[in-house]
Amino acid sequence: MDLHDYFQNQAGRLTFEPAAASAFAKQIAGDFNPLHDPTNKRFCVPGDLLFSVLLNLYGLNKNFEVHFAGMVGTTSELNLPDELDGVTQINDARGRHVLTVSCSGERTTDAQFISELSEQCVKFSGRTFPDLLTPLMKEHGVMINPERPLMIYQSMKLSMTAFTGSDLSVSLADISLLVEGKKGMVTLTFDVCAAGKSIGIGAKSMVLSGLRGYDDDIMKAVVADYNALRS
Repeated sequence: MDLHDYFQNQAGRLTFEPAAASAFAKQIAGDFNPLHDPTNKRFCVPGDLLFSVLLNLYGLNKNFEVHFAGMVGTTSELNLPDELDGVTQINDARGRHVLTVSCSGERTTDAQFISELSEQCVKFSGRTFPDLLTPLMKEHGVMINPERPLMIYQSMKLSMTAFTGSDLSVSLADISLLVEGKKGMVTLTFDVCAAGKSIGIGAKSMVLSGLRGYDDDIMKAVVADYNALRS
């Protein structure tokens, strides 16, 4: 996966063109969240793209986590630090806190390994809706607002035991949903393998807003519309 078509980094100022960021979401992640449509007034850069760019620029530590504090929009410009060490807060040009990176342990800058791993993580992440999330919502008797679905990416974490191997794959280990009123917290844990052998684990979390009682017919229509966009 070559990320250079999807971001610009000039002297530590990171920016994204909406059309390119949207192309990443659709073509790489298979993510058709309306928030990533460049014509959407609330457009935001996909969290998976931000996560991948940070790995590309700084490398991957044994423990690496990105926590998203605010959405990156069409005019956002992120001030990148010279290096990541421990806990690092990244702000935009206006001083707004956008994300926090926590990293520790040995680090690799192997471009091929990082590229393959980040691509597999992104493709797995793109399956969240509807493949993984719809059965989970049905199980808990809730669903997102069909008129204004809002699913906000909160964090992505990797804990690696090795940086070697090929034929990388990412597969679901567990998924959970904690419902609190009209909001829900989804956590997906996943296994990272090289040629079938475990080399790490990861976790993705996201917030669902505007939850209401589950209606199977309505959700089937929402999923059908979404799948029409994917195809």
